[in-house]
Amino acid sequence: MPEPVDAVEMQAALLRLRRTSGLPVVFGGLLSDARHARIAELNGAQTSALRGLVISAGSGLGGKAIALSRPCAVTDYASARHISHEYDAAVAAEGLRSVVAVPVVVRRAVRGVLYGALRTPVTLGDRTFDAMVAAARDVEQSLAVRDEVRQLLAAGREQVTDPDTAPGAWEDVREAHRELRALAPRVADPALRDELLDVCGRLASAAGAKAPAAREVSLAPREVDVVACVAAGATNAAAAERLGLRPETVKGYLRSAMRKLGAHTRLEAVVAARRAGLLP
Repeated sequence: MPEPVDAVEMQAALLRLRRTSGLPVVFGGLLSDARHARIAELNGAQTSALRGLVISAGSGLGGKAIALSRPCAVTDYASARHISHEYDAAVAAEGLRSVVAVPVVVRRAVRGVLYGALRTPVTLGDRTFDAMVAAARDVEQSLAVRDEVRQLLAAGREQVTDPDTAPGAWEDVREAHRELRALAPRVADPALRDELLDVCGRLASAAGAKAPAAREVSLAPREVDVVACVAAGATNAAAAERLGLRPETVKGYLRSAMRKLGAHTRLEAVVAARRAGLLP
């Protein structure tokens, strides 16, 4: 079943879509299983006819988009010959005529569907299609990031519980920490981001408890991100790409972190950060 935080991404995408496309009605929903999506989010609707409607793969316009995993459109929904008409009553109640449906696809699996509609039977242009596809891509990216965060959180919790369960476990801990820190700024949901950073802190603390005593050092979050990338062997350019920063910005963060850590080289910075419990 879709989680509430996933629905937030759909709401935000629909709001942006209506602003950028000029479409008077946009709506959509995420799949509850492999073949069914529930219309849960609407923007611009005048009735509640579409809310809660369950769309089956292959049925109607959205169902066709789900089944084919590609955008589908009709100029006049009621008279369209290439879709089935199970949902005509709800569509007619809202007064929709020209409709486009775009699937949300994450790693080749359809996860939802977005609709845009007009109350007049006109052919939708490329600008509208481009806006629809861009909105779907926004949702796809957000869901992909969230999926990755969930997987890393699960792995991180296991490693915090017992990081010595297998040979080389600390390298797994360090890799999970680096990936979680790099993903954190891309997570829009505050609760999930806080949980992610909490696990990062616990991973670093688990290592810090085993390290020799060191003076307390406080680094800014981005300074920790950069040093974590350096610990993985990344160049400034590679760290910049991973963190979504400019190379010059990465260089500035690294220089500041080295000064605070009392380090003269990149390696010394990594060692000092680990001793201070900032990195696992």
